[in-house]
Amino acid sequence: MSDFFLFGVVPYVAMVLFFVVTVQRYRMRKYSYSSLSSQFLENKQHFWGSVPFHYGILAVLFGHVAAFLFPKAVLGWNAEPWRLYALEATGFALGLLTLIGLVLIVVRRARSTRLRKVSTVGDWVLYALLLVQVVTGVLVAYQHGWGSSWFASSAAPWLWSLVYLAPDVSYVAPLPILAKAHIVNAFVLIAFFPFTRLVHVLVIPNMYLWRKPQVVLWNHKRDESRGVR
Repeated sequence: MSDFFLFGVVPYVAMVLFFVVTVQRYRMRKYSYSSLSSQFLENKQHFWGSVPFHYGILAVLFGHVAAFLFPKAVLGWNAEPWRLYALEATGFALGLLTLIGLVLIVVRRARSTRLRKVSTVGDWVLYALLLVQVVTGVLVAYQHGWGSSWFASSAAPWLWSLVYLAPDVSYVAPLPILAKAHIVNAFVLIAFFPFTRLVHVLVIPNMYLWRKPQVVLWNHKRDESRGVR
């Protein structure tokens, strides 16, 4: 596939699908806007996977958005070597945190019989896309250093060219294959987003990160005693 198709056509297709299907789903099935939490089925492993994944991915996304909105500020920050090292190390650590959390989430769902029964094909496709996205992101950070600088100098101008409806793929065409795979998979995720449980992040207020843990009490003895009577 040509660079223009991947970086000049696919992003628009993904965004159209995202907005159209998201709105249509909310209009037709607004009560499906849920994370479909499996916490009540198993809580201990859920905590150790979900917490690092959510905090890690939100921090990484915040970094990407900041570099997109303020590329000159990022490049100015990186002008000092120690600040560049600190930013790169922080980003890499957050990527690893996200990856660890995601792997624990996938392993938990794969090992639990009850969770497998409530998992759909869409769930597994979503996990596969997320794994590809996080793994490629970590590999890019490891193999091609100073990602914050080349994102601000290459990816950000390309993204802004998309916003202005004048896609200029020359900014991203020279990027390594891993970086290209990371970018393309991101837009595949965006296109698939409205078909998944990820839509719950669009619901306001979204208090997931600071709400109290969900507690479910199972009273089997009482149910059995009622059955005997």
